[in-house]
Parts: sequence; C-alpha cells; structure tokens
Amino acid sequence: MKLSVVISVLNSHEILRRQILHWSRMNLPNEVEFIILDDGSDEPLKGEMKNLSIYPTNDKRAWTVELARNMGARLAKGEYLLMTDIDYIIPQDAFVSAMLLKEDKMRFKRHFGILDENGKLTQDMNVLRTYGLLESRIENRGTRLGPHPNNFVMRKETYWMLGGYREDLVDRPYPNKGDTYWKRTWAEAYEKGRVTQCDYRPTLFMFPNGQYCGDVDFNPFGLFHELTRKTPNNHWYVNPKEYERKEHHSS
Repeated sequence: MKLSVVISVLNSHEILRRQILHWSRMNLPNEVEFIILDDGSDEPLKGEMKNLSIYPTNDKRAWTVELARNMGARLAKGEYLLMTDIDYIIPQDAFVSAMLLKEDKMRFKRHFGILDENGKLTQDMNVLRTYGLLESRIENRGTRLGPHPNNFVMRKETYWMLGGYREDLVDRPYPNKGDTYWKRTWAEAYEKGRVTQCDYRPTLFMFPNGQYCGDVDFNPFGLFHELTRKTPNNHWYVNPKEYERKEHHSS
C-alpha cells in the first residue's frame, strides 16, 4: 500500500456521502486506502467504497483530532499518510502527486470550493456565496486561502519519528494549539536536516465555513459538526481583523 488517506469526521454524514462519490469517480489505484475515524458522531458514520474503512474512536470528548489522527496512522497500511479534514476536497492532481512522492513531506495550497450533491467539485462564485463565503473576501482574494499545517502528505515512518500529534492536548480548551505544535516539530526537524519536503504543492479545496463566512461557528446548511469555536483562546473570534491580516500575508 502506497497511500493512506486519514480523515477524522464528526456528524458530517452528508459530506462524507459526497466525498465518497467524489473519490469513487476518480478510479484510484488499489495502492490508495481511506481510513475514516468516526470521532464521536451521534449516529455512526456509514459508507461503502473500495479500500474504505470506518473506525470509531469511541471518544465523545470535543476536539479530539490529535487522538483520531494518531489512531488513523496506527491503522494505516500505506507508506505515506495523507492527512486532512472532511471539509477539504482532494482533487486528482493531489492523489497523483502523493503517489509519486519521494521526499518525507508534501504540502498543499488551498482554495475555496465545494462538492455538490452529486459529489462534483465546483468553484462557481455564486455557489460559494450560497455556502456563506463573504462578499468582501471574494472581492479581496477570490478563492485563495493561506496554507494550513494540518493538511499534508508524510511518510508514515517520518510521522512517528516526529512523535505524531500530541494527545495530551486533547482536554485543553479550543483551540488547543495541536496544529501549532505539529508545525513547530516539523520545522525544527527540517532546520536540522532530519527530514525533506518537495517543492511542488498541489491544491486542496475547502468548503466555506467558520470565520470565512463572518462567524467562527458558521456551518453551511448544517453539513458539518456543531462544536463551538467561540472561546477566549480563539483569536479568530476575539480579534478577527488581526488574524485575517495574518492569514492574508501567509498565502
């Protein structure tokens, strides 16, 4: 097995259905498997596709993505892990690039996009508006987003050499900074020459939601989980203008 796609999912049944339609349409090789971690959904996640497995984390705590990702990495048969979230759409180019990867890591660019009810990707601006994307953001930046450290392809051996995600952060208030620690761990290893990464960055497409729609808890059509992001620790909630500027400069 070359590639294991690892995604934790909470209560996003309709989006998982659309994603399975999208993945199935690409006729991916047998060297690609999908590991879905059901991260405490009220109703168990269901779905059928070649090389698709759904595993319950059996953990009802909020914001347990670190635990779920490590669980997925332990279950993975692939030489490489592709880790992302259920609100991201992986196009054919990203799969092809991941299958050809020789370095330890590949990063992604990000743009807004959605999967329609038939599992087809669109970046139609009117559709993005119906999903809540702010008009001001469309005018200023189009569909572009800055990068995010939680989206990557990485050699599984390297993932565990770096220690995986910090599960001790799970019980901290949102956001628990798990992605920040992970980004720092990689950066330190890269600076010391312990790991390698490729220059090419394929694009992932993200459903508009949260702060990009004017409210950190915005959930288009109720398609995703309803955990709140409105906490004193969330700078996107406390000081959104400052962090919008930071995200603008990071792209």
